[in-house]
Amino acid sequence: MMQWIDMGWIDSACRLLLGSGLDSKDISLPQMALRALIVYVVTLLIIRLAKKRFMGRASAFDMIVGVILGSTVSRAITGTAPLVPALGAALALVAMHWVFSWLAMHWGAFGDLVKGEARLIVENGRVLSSAMKTAHLTDKDLHEDLRAHGLTGPDHIAEARLERNGQLSVIKAAAGPKVVEVAVQEGVQTVRIELP
Repeated sequence: MMQWIDMGWIDSACRLLLGSGLDSKDISLPQMALRALIVYVVTLLIIRLAKKRFMGRASAFDMIVGVILGSTVSRAITGTAPLVPALGAALALVAMHWVFSWLAMHWGAFGDLVKGEARLIVENGRVLSSAMKTAHLTDKDLHEDLRAHGLTGPDHIAEARLERNGQLSVIKAAAGPKVVEVAVQEGVQTVRIELP
């Protein structure tokens, strides 16, 4: 006959070590520290299982998961939510994010719905003011982003897009050849050199 493990000692250990069943104000510092350690390790494992998907990008889709995940696991640390259910909710949240990412990758319309689309802002040196208005992007915002790319203005840009993560990507226009003229002193000749 199989004997079942007495769960009473597990409950007692969780109550003693983690403050399970106590109000959050009654959890001691060592109990909260142990909760923090457990939450840290479990959250790290959950994120590793997610293959860094939402940590590598800063789209709204990914940021929302980061905020909710942080909120959920913080409640497990402070005791305002039970430890195991809160960690289970964190795992479910990351799993849902993974499923949504997979769907977005395999179904373009779903990807556009949850992640948005890149928006063309500058084309052949011309700023598309209607796209700027739609993106709520001011001229100052655009010039700030261009300076971050080492540009002083849109004149030498083939294309600039406001990406789904909110950053501006820039493709510079092909530069024409540079011409250097050197005058030769003793003769009446001029040397002309074209540099790519």
